[in-house]
Amino acid sequence: MMNQEAFTAAHSDALREWARGLYPLEAATELLIRACGGRFAAPGNPWVHVEDSGRAWIDFDELSQAVTAGGPWSGGERRILALAASFGSDDGLLNDNLPGLDRDNLALVLAAATPAAATSTSPRRSCGTRATGPTATPRPSVPDRCTRGRGGPTEPDKPP
Repeated sequence: MMNQEAFTAAHSDALREWARGLYPLEAATELLIRACGGRFAAPGNPWVHVEDSGRAWIDFDELSQAVTAGGPWSGGERRILALAASFGSDDGLLNDNLPGLDRDNLALVLAAATPAAATSTSPRRSCGTRATGPTATPRPSVPDRCTRGRGGPTEPDKPP
């Protein structure tokens, strides 16, 4: 009898093998395997199918319907499932659009996703990112910026 960890690795490998060669399908499958401890790629989910031969596959259209119908998921889990469904479904927005982008435009889309998710890496909004280059405005050190307003320095930014 196979232990759970070995079964999970074998199951994940079977899903990856099934998706191999179709990039949006690979992305969707990998997202389900890696997110939330892999529980949304596990057998027992209505969209995950395992044949007697051991071949495993995911019905992303069924996943899309499940997301639309709603489920007992947190907001973050629902979003992961919706993104995976969009990558993996034949009619998914991401499946239709990402594979056709050239590298420059793909980089722009990925960069646009960061502020859309309210997780900007700009120096104004994030501790740990410093402006660089000849026209960069000097920024305070990371500890100074991170403590301002939280019992730390209150004086204006000073060049290092």
